[in-house]
Amino acid sequence: MIQSFPPIARPDARVLVLGSMPGMRSLQAGQYYAHPRNLFWPIMGTLLGASPALAYQDRCGRLCEAGIALWDVLASCEREGSLDSAIIDSTALTNDFGAFLRSHPGIGHVLLNGAKAEATFRRFVAPVLPGHRLELQRLPSTSPANASVALATKLSAWRTALLRAGIDVSD
Repeated sequence: MIQSFPPIARPDARVLVLGSMPGMRSLQAGQYYAHPRNLFWPIMGTLLGASPALAYQDRCGRLCEAGIALWDVLASCEREGSLDSAIIDSTALTNDFGAFLRSHPGIGHVLLNGAKAEATFRRFVAPVLPGHRLELQRLPSTSPANASVALATKLSAWRTALLRAGIDVSD
């Protein structure tokens, strides 16, 4: 079994970005999106000034200042390697989103980083969140495994989603 990380969030967060489960490089580093070819931090660098050149804590601080929380759908699972397709669904345990959303009542938008994050959230989490009105949007995964989608396409999709959620981004 592998374990995810605690959320990175301030109580005033308005947007929640969710991955599925950190990859092996991230787990080893103890940081979200630590693989050097993952495009999450380069995209956040362009849009929010959370560049990979900054220290990890500073990048996380920039997200929080912008009103963005960061977490994963899964708290734990069995998986060989880093690919989402290797997650054994029967072992997947989701994070406690009910408690998280009660302590972060301003969150109205959930941006799902890739297809597995979306499918897992819709299947296991959304049905048990009655009363929470969340706008869900799947975005192109920033993972190096999703290299067939160009950076410009990913950047545009993430920019549009953050703007739609009310987050100020750089032009």
